[in-house]
Amino acid sequence: MTAATKTMGMSVEQLDDLCARWPGVSRSIKWEVDLVHSVANKMFVVMCTLGPDRGRFSFRVDTERFLELTEQPGMGPAPYMARAFWVSVTEPERFEHAELAGFVRRSYELVREKLPKKTQAALEG
Repeated sequence: MTAATKTMGMSVEQLDDLCARWPGVSRSIKWEVDLVHSVANKMFVVMCTLGPDRGRFSFRVDTERFLELTEQPGMGPAPYMARAFWVSVTEPERFEHAELAGFVRRSYELVREKLPKKTQAALEG
């Protein structure tokens, strides 16, 4: 695949399609402008859908990757959520879609792993 054919960034539709595949995921709009995907009512990705921050999104990352990711261009600590190791992608067009999808999937896994075992089991059933 050449650089010209790589898909960059992630749209609302692409995020919806990605997250809809996973067990227990719900979709909602919070704070009037943010699309939120949650598992068992625990957020794992938030994307701004209106205004100057449209297209920017945030997700949880592994603790040991937080500094690495927030120090690269196009990413930073997520407002209000950085202490919980959330990263904000301020320039999604800098990143390949597949890489962003991997980050969102890992965020889902991290949040799901923190759920009670009974809740995790119910997601499979």
